[in-house]
Amino acid sequence: MKLYGIIIWLCFMCFSVSAQNMSGQQLLDKTIAYHDPFGVWPTFNGTLEVSMVLPEGQARESKIQINLPQEYFSITTKRDTLVTTYTIDKQTCKTSIKEIPTYGKSTPCETAELYKNYYTYLFGLPMKLKDPGTNVSEKVRTQHFKGKDYLVLKVHYDKATGSDVWQFYFDPTTYAMEVYQFFKADPKGDGKNTGEYILLKDIKTINGVKFPRERAWYYNKDNGYLGTDILK
Repeated sequence: MKLYGIIIWLCFMCFSVSAQNMSGQQLLDKTIAYHDPFGVWPTFNGTLEVSMVLPEGQARESKIQINLPQEYFSITTKRDTLVTTYTIDKQTCKTSIKEIPTYGKSTPCETAELYKNYYTYLFGLPMKLKDPGTNVSEKVRTQHFKGKDYLVLKVHYDKATGSDVWQFYFDPTTYAMEVYQFFKADPKGDGKNTGEYILLKDIKTINGVKFPRERAWYYNKDNGYLGTDILK
């Protein structure tokens, strides 16, 4: 039993030393090499089919088309019998929504832009962490989270890009991204009980890019479950 404890301690020490000897950019390069080994994300052109399962048991099916070289994004979503489509083709917006929004609500084209930014960011991780306006901490730390030890990278953005503070958790051996988490402010201060964490499970390779197959969303404040989206 004592020998087992020594082995665990030695493994932890090696793990900590590895984190101390690696910069944030080095860790980012390693995880990108895992998820995008052929460097194809900047020219990605593919279709992603996603099923979003909510706690109430409802499902929302989405077909997402992303063509980065052509600056094209389209999402068609079906929930029950309602089908909606939003498309951004370079600077042109098309949508199936015809209603005029009430005061203070987003226009259909504003919603289309929101969807484009949201899905391109999430499916583009961790490669999107190389984008301008992204500030990657040079310090890599270790953290035990949900039963596993991770290498953790903290990221914040220029004010013009976004205000959330993100933390990304990587497997210390493969450098696969397995968790990400965001806060509305400093997680050690005002942002402690804000935001969400997302547990990633399995890998699905599409056009050379390794995407997380499942994303399960939870509140940081109370671990409340929000839903799971599954890449089919």
